[in-house]
Amino acid sequence: MSVRGDRLVRTAATQGPDWPAVYILAIGKAAATMLDGARDGFGSRLQRALLITRADHMMSSLREDARIEVLASGHPLPTEGSLAAGERMLGWLQASTDPLLVLLSGGASSLVEVPAPGISLGDLQGVNRWLLGSGLDIHRMNAIRKQLSRIKGGQLLEYLGGRTVQVWMISDVRGDDPAVIGSGLLYPDDADMADISDLPEELQNLLKDIPVMASPSATVPEHRLLANLQTACAALVEAARERDLPVQVHDTELDGDAVETGRRLAGELEQAPAGLHLWAGEATVKLPAQPGRGGRNQQLALAAAMAMSGRPGNYLLALGTDGSDGSTPDAGALVDGGSVARGELAGLDAGASLRAADAGAFLEASGDLVSTGPTGTNVRDIVIAMIVK
Repeated sequence: MSVRGDRLVRTAATQGPDWPAVYILAIGKAAATMLDGARDGFGSRLQRALLITRADHMMSSLREDARIEVLASGHPLPTEGSLAAGERMLGWLQASTDPLLVLLSGGASSLVEVPAPGISLGDLQGVNRWLLGSGLDIHRMNAIRKQLSRIKGGQLLEYLGGRTVQVWMISDVRGDDPAVIGSGLLYPDDADMADISDLPEELQNLLKDIPVMASPSATVPEHRLLANLQTACAALVEAARERDLPVQVHDTELDGDAVETGRRLAGELEQAPAGLHLWAGEATVKLPAQPGRGGRNQQLALAAAMAMSGRPGNYLLALGTDGSDGSTPDAGALVDGGSVARGELAGLDAGASLRAADAGAFLEASGDLVSTGPTGTNVRDIVIAMIVK
């Protein structure tokens, strides 16, 4: 509950801004719950709202509110819906000059887009498909995405018409940089484009041909951080202590390859004391040409399960805080020392599943997948282990 969008925005609304009328643009995987909290917090002051999110993250009560326009869009790859949402957003913004509150959460980079000149939907999908399987971190991915866009990297500022604006964010990136969250729609990034010499030749050529956009001249609005990964970790620690459970916080900025990370965490648990152990962050996955089912948390969990195989009393939960993992509807997995043996009973091989990026199929067979549905937030990934002795 500490990082749910509705609760965070409802509380923030009690602290201002004291605008007599509010227009709201909500984008991201947590946008629906954030907007629901804003509707409660601002009440009749809410005049109009535009919501852009995934279809499975919608809320029926928002669709029934005549003040709210709801657009379903594409994630993790942009779709025709993403381009339609981008064009509609620009028109919607220019229809009014009243104060605007922007509610932003992870997933916005894919959900709304206005491509740079010469960039097609096929180009966007091809680049994003490669990025998602490249093993690059979110900062590097968003630096590349900005080059393909007419709205990212602060370029959306040019469409605000001088109106008063605030941006409230739930962070899904390391360091909580507003230039990176949602690819910085309203926050220019002055950093030069990262070296592209290590990118595929086709991608290098595409980036070289895109005209350089002028830096936005509009004033950058106030950006307020409502919650991040550390908020969630602090709440988990408090909940454990309220239940008199010993808890040890390890690395809260996990990164690197998911399989290697899973093996490392399992190794740390081998001599760990009884109780709960917490890590958090966001690992990466380098996908083969034809990946199977799964996401970074499922890859991490299966790798950990292999290293914990045969160990009684070892349990590890890896999940995305938004309720999804990669392109799957599962949030992650809860594995133990018997997971590999259970999956092998179905005739599957854990090592082969990892190499094929098909951890989800193995974890389904072992009965270890965790499905939560949309959670109303997005603050990266959590790994919780329990040692029982």
